[in-house]
Amino acid sequence: MNIVILGSSGSIGTQCLSLLKDHRSHKVIGLSVKSKVELLKEQAGEWQVPKLCVYEEALAEKLSADLNMPVSSGMKGLIELATLPEADMVVVALVGMIGILPTISAIKAGKKIALANKETLVCAGHLIMPMLSEYRAELFPIDSEHSAIWQCLRGEEEKSVESLLLTASGGPFFGLKKEEMEGKTKADALKHPNWSMGQKITIDSATMVNKGLEMMEAHWLFNIPMEKIQVVIQRESILHSAVVFQDGAVKGQMGVPDMRLPIAYALFQEERECYREQRIDFSKAFSLHFFPPSLEDFPGLALGMKAGAKGGSMPTVYNAANEEAVRLFLEDKIRFMEIPRSIAHCMKEHERAWNEFPSVEEIFETEQWARAEVRRLHKEEKN
Repeated sequence: MNIVILGSSGSIGTQCLSLLKDHRSHKVIGLSVKSKVELLKEQAGEWQVPKLCVYEEALAEKLSADLNMPVSSGMKGLIELATLPEADMVVVALVGMIGILPTISAIKAGKKIALANKETLVCAGHLIMPMLSEYRAELFPIDSEHSAIWQCLRGEEEKSVESLLLTASGGPFFGLKKEEMEGKTKADALKHPNWSMGQKITIDSATMVNKGLEMMEAHWLFNIPMEKIQVVIQRESILHSAVVFQDGAVKGQMGVPDMRLPIAYALFQEERECYREQRIDFSKAFSLHFFPPSLEDFPGLALGMKAGAKGGSMPTVYNAANEEAVRLFLEDKIRFMEIPRSIAHCMKEHERAWNEFPSVEEIFETEQWARAEVRRLHKEEKN
């Protein structure tokens, strides 16, 4: 199988390459990074990758000169990799809405897609899902929660599903009141109790915005209404999600909190890998603790439920406002609880301009508006 990895320098991308070391029959034929050129050079050298993309044009030109080979750049370069005729699978491990157009392009090219980009389905699920059938493309989710649900649904009829249980760790601030989170710093928010992830998704876990995004993903992936998706906190991150069936049976997927498991399940198209690392040890006593989330103390989740229920262009506002606010927080320009307040402000301001069925172009227009509105909001607050 010939594989392209978009976002090879991030957590998902590097773990994909690590897994593939034991599967040298698979070829990596394309890699992209945003700006980590030195890491890309190492990866390209180890895997003898013929097609490279660096999103930042100046860095792409420099790398091209260093390697004496063509290196593409920008969105054009990502789309070029996503549609390589010889590619069988495209791993979309890009962070943010930058993943939407390459994913659509890969679908139109009839590729198999291992998707680790939440924004694609959150903002464009109404466009993506019909395209998969039209172009006979396949989509394999990489998120641990969606992989768990996917595994639980194998062999089951859609009509037998009553609801989905989407688990959350609760993040580093579980049990705190929103007033206690006001002064939390970037260092505090990045101390995730169970998972090792990139900075942006770790902050989303701390605000629980990630669960709002995942609810919307699950809605599109599994064709189930938002109101039938329940978020439950599972502190140990052992139960990765579950399906409740109409007869009351609950089927869940358990495992150690290691992203290599869902990555491998998607990358190798539902084949079970021989996992040689840590496993759950059932010879020892352990407990699983479940709690309902506090929507009052974690308004980011409540806003996600509202955005998902509204649909249309509102999920794009939710996502884009969050991305911009998280960026400002990571740059120490706003306080932690200003992230959900920024999202709430943008969602309220967008109500009059809400679009029930936005096109790709309108999705990006809405994104730009929401980002600008977050910047405007905090610039005004500082004056």
